[in-house]
Amino acid sequence: MLALIWGYLFIFFARVIDVSLATMRTLMIVRGKGFIAGSIGFFEVIIYITALNKVVGGLDNPINLIVYALGFATGNFMGSYIEEKLAIGLTTIQIITERHDICISIREMGFGVTVLEGKGKEGVKQVLMVSLPRKKLNELLKFIDQNDHTAFVTIMDTRASKGGYFRQTMKKK
Repeated sequence: MLALIWGYLFIFFARVIDVSLATMRTLMIVRGKGFIAGSIGFFEVIIYITALNKVVGGLDNPINLIVYALGFATGNFMGSYIEEKLAIGLTTIQIITERHDICISIREMGFGVTVLEGKGKEGVKQVLMVSLPRKKLNELLKFIDQNDHTAFVTIMDTRASKGGYFRQTMKKK
């Protein structure tokens, strides 16, 4: 009985780890980090084949399949959670605001801001474009919430950037 429980735990955690790695590998590919993605894939496939072998070798026990599926579902959740906490890469925020002074404060926080003029339903607005490391995203969003709760904000993943103020601040760090 103890051997069965250990087998279930092995299948579950192996699947959680391999699917979490698959999520990270996919995100590394999207972000243009092929070498890291390949390295992750190496370990991912070893764990996957080992867990799959355990399930296929015990098809007479349907609980193996259920535990395998639970590990898959949990691995998807864990992979996205881990990626969110690591916050690898860059993001671009577009802020549409009526406040013409907010860009100064954002620049004082150390972010580069490009300001465009836009015309909305209610008149002239500023469109602020800010590129930043994803790790700093919550800091900027909190600032916007505190200083202009009516601002319209969109967040976009940035695969790469070149030049500009953002590049200069990254070189200094």
